Amino acid sequence: MVSKVFSSVSFFLIALFMIGSVAHASSEESASEEFVVTLDHSNFTDFVAKQKFVVVEFYAPWCGHCKKLAPEFEKAASILSKEDPPLILAKVDANEEENKVLAREYDVSGFPTIKILRFGGSVVQEYKGPREADGIVTYVKKQSGPAAVEIKSKEDASLLIDDKKIVIIGVFPEFSGEKFENFTTLAERLRSDYEFGYVVDAKLLPRGDSSVSGPIIRLFKPFDELFVDFQEFNVDSLVNLIEEKSIPTVTVFDNDPNKHPYVVKFFNTENDKAMLFLNFSSESIEAFKLKYHDVAELYKGQGIGFLIGDLDASKGAFQYFGLSEDQVPLIVIQKNNGQKFLKTNLEPDHIAPWVKDYKAGNVQAFKKSEPIPEVNNEPVKVVVADNLQDFVFNSGKNVLLEFYAPWCGHCKKLAPVLDEVAVSFEDDESVVIAKLVRGLKSSS
Repeated sequence: MVSKVFSSVSFFLIALFMIGSVAHASSEESASEEFVVTLDHSNFTDFVAKQKFVVVEFYAPWCGHCKKLAPEFEKAASILSKEDPPLILAKVDANEEENKVLAREYDVSGFPTIKILRFGGSVVQEYKGPREADGIVTYVKKQSGPAAVEIKSKEDASLLIDDKKIVIIGVFPEFSGEKFENFTTLAERLRSDYEFGYVVDAKLLPRGDSSVSGPIIRLFKPFDELFVDFQEFNVDSLVNLIEEKSIPTVTVFDNDPNKHPYVVKFFNTENDKAMLFLNFSSESIEAFKLKYHDVAELYKGQGIGFLIGDLDASKGAFQYFGLSEDQVPLIVIQKNNGQKFLKTNLEPDHIAPWVKDYKAGNVQAFKKSEPIPEVNNEPVKVVVADNLQDFVFNSGKNVLLEFYAPWCGHCKKLAPVLDEVAVSFEDDESVVIAKLVRGLKSSS
C-alpha cells in the first residue's frame, strides 16, 4: 500500500494504492546464509570503505522478489568467495528503521535494489545483471575486472562482439595519451551498461572501415546501421552520443530477453512514447513494420520514441492502459505527464496521418473512465476518472480517496474499515471518503 498526502488550504488527499499483492515475512531464516555479508547502519560505512569492490543488495524481508533472490545471491556469494581475491556480496535490510538513512543515501526506491560500490564506495553503479546464481557470478566477475579488454585477435573480437548486444571498441595506434585515458574513463563510467574493448588493428573488427588507425571509437549494435564511428573524445559528450545511438529507431517488444534492455532504455527516455501493439503473426505485420519505421525515421530527434509490441508479450501493458485485444492493431502515445492518446483498429496507412495530427495537437487525449454514477448515496462515494477533478481536487473538501481493484484481497479486507470510517464522518460536510476503481476495461 502506498499513500501520499497532497496538502493545500482547502483539502488533503491520501491515495491508497492497494493494487498488487504484498508478501508476508517468513518466520524462519535459512541456516545456510553465511557467505553474504550482513551490513547495517552501524558497520556499513566502515566495511565498504575497506573494499575496492563490493556488491550490496538492499532488501525487505516481506518482499517476494527478495525471497526469490536470496538463495541465488547466497549461492553466488559462496562461489565468488573462492575467487582470488574473494569477491564480496553483502546485504542490508532496508526495511529496518535504522537502515532507512542508507536506503535514502543510495536511492533505494524498490526491492530488491542492488548496487555495485567501487573504491571504498566513492563510485556507485547500478547492478544490471541477472538474478540467478550462475548469471550473478558471471556478471560480478566481469564487473570486478578491467572495464575494457584488449582485442589481440579476430577470435578475441568474435567473443566480445556479437549480434545480441551493444559493444564499444576504441581503435588506437597506441594505448596511451589523453584520448585513450578518456576512453578508459568512459568505460569505467558506463561499464554496467555496455562492454568495452580496445584494439590497434581495425582489421580484427567484424564491421566498419578496416583501414582506420584511430583514434576513433566504434559502437557495434544489433540493430539499425549496425555500427557507428565517433571521433569525439570528451567523456560527457560521448556518454550522450552513446545513449542516443543505443536506442533503436523502432524498439521491439516481444518475448526475446535480448531485446528487453532496449525496452528499458525506451521507457527511461524523456521522449513521448509511441507504442504500436499488434499480433506479430498476422499477415499484415510486414506492412505495419515498414510504415511504422518510416514514421519513426521521419520524427527522429523530435522528442518522440517508437516501440512495436507483440500482442503475446504485451498483456501487462494492456492491463495498465485498460485496453482489450479486440482493439488491435492499435497505437498509443504516452506523454511524461501521463496523458495518453489512442488510435484503435488501425491500418498501416493510418499511422503517418495520425502521428502527424498528434504532433500538430489535433488528437484528443484518451481518458479511461467508468460512467459517472447516477446514484452515489453510499457512505463511501464512488469516483471515476471523468469526475475526479471536480469531486476531489476542486471540491474544497478534505478527501480520503482509495484506489483499489475489485480482485485485490487486501482491498476487500479494507472495504468494511473504509465503510466504518465513512459512516463516522457522514455528518461532517467538510470530509469525503471515496474510492476509485483501477484496472477495469476502459471505454473509448
